Amino acid sequence: MTLQAGASREVDVAVIGSGPAGLTAAIYAARADLKPVVLEGEPSSTSDQPGGQLMLTTDVENFPGFPEGVMGPELMRRFRDQAVRFGAEIHTLKASRVDFSTRPHSIWVGDPAAAAPTLRAAAVIVSTGAQSIMLGLDREVDLIGHGLSTCATCDGFFFRDQHIAVVGGGDSAMEEATFLTRFASKVTVIHRRDSLRASKIMQQRAFRNERIDFMWNSVVEQYLGDSALAGLRVRNVETGATSVLGVTGCFIAIGHRPNTDLFDGQLPMKENGYLLTEPNSAATAAEGVFACGDVQDDFYRQAITAAGTGCMAAIEAERYLERLH
Repeated sequence: MTLQAGASREVDVAVIGSGPAGLTAAIYAARADLKPVVLEGEPSSTSDQPGGQLMLTTDVENFPGFPEGVMGPELMRRFRDQAVRFGAEIHTLKASRVDFSTRPHSIWVGDPAAAAPTLRAAAVIVSTGAQSIMLGLDREVDLIGHGLSTCATCDGFFFRDQHIAVVGGGDSAMEEATFLTRFASKVTVIHRRDSLRASKIMQQRAFRNERIDFMWNSVVEQYLGDSALAGLRVRNVETGATSVLGVTGCFIAIGHRPNTDLFDGQLPMKENGYLLTEPNSAATAAEGVFACGDVQDDFYRQAITAAGTGCMAAIEAERYLERLH
């Protein structure tokens, strides 16, 4: 069934966004016979990639049920196929506007100024995810999974006994660097300033670790290597001098940005932009609107935890609809 701008259609459950959270929510909602309609995003969008960040990941070895590992896109294809099998209706479209002030909730696709919304949903599950802030260098996307990563917990195992770099100076960067010393022979932290922004305790842990070195006042200018990362060209911001750091892995740890622009003024957010949900719940402050996955999780940021909160959101949406009807 197609969706047409300007022709409102009423549904029980609408899922905005995909990835492990959104597609798990769709699986559970479909099995509950709620006939969810999923707006999975658009491939051309950097902030709402269908399938989420796993579409930019190669080997996934920490997702239960895959002892030999699985490619990120293949894992998300299986999620999607399972949701469709149980009756989820998935559209490769991006929501352009929402209105959660009245019920049923309104969702627009295409022209956000259109008089009539595309969907009117009794319950909405938000799973638009987050994106890692990157350096914006050439070939960055191509090298993700080939020496370049944004998640030490996910990929650190692949860099056993190798020299790797971590870019950043905050708590996340120090946490990543410290964790990576479990596998790497050496970790070099590259930071654009002469001091860290991380908390004192995280700094102390990093400074005490014999496997961690620091390149101060430095920025990465170029990724070296053809099919896989073979080094970094680094520039000193004070002297302008450049040097080559021979690493086979580089972890970008300069922060994450939740994809919440669509919900500005509609849903309460934390100071860092992540959606607020009730304790031990996927419910937001808007009645009948639930949030799951990386759009509201600024701590774990794992595929398995995103899937778990997607399950929570679907079950809570089902119970909400039972009360509503």
